[in-house]
Amino acid sequence: MEKVTVEVSYTGKNYSAHIPILSGCVTTGSSLDEIRRHVKEIVSFHIEGMREDNDKYPPVFDGDYEFIYKLSTEALINEFSGIFTKSALSRVTGIDERQLWRYAAGVRHPRQKQRRRIIDGLHKLGKELLSVDV
Repeated sequence: MEKVTVEVSYTGKNYSAHIPILSGCVTTGSSLDEIRRHVKEIVSFHIEGMREDNDKYPPVFDGDYEFIYKLSTEALINEFSGIFTKSALSRVTGIDERQLWRYAAGVRHPRQKQRRRIIDGLHKLGKELLSVDV
């Protein structure tokens, strides 16, 4: 199954998403779940229109594919703020809580090393949770 990247950013109070390989295919939503629903709808609609107009489109959309959501740092932190606090994220990543607030608000943008610390911290937490059995 091929993968189609959907780039998601946070724009203050909403999320926005676009598909880099499908020009003009964009959406907004108040949550990542809403973005996921919209993306499925807009891609189907967009590709259907391109087929009707005999426009060229990426061949990935003729077979089986899945969406991979690439979140900006702001989108990632804001999406999971309802699950854990900035303080908890600070403990998991080793990044100062105030700095995380700046990233979440879009006031500051993390360097690649900081983004890696956030991802590595979340992956470590995920592995720990997967190892738990009750």
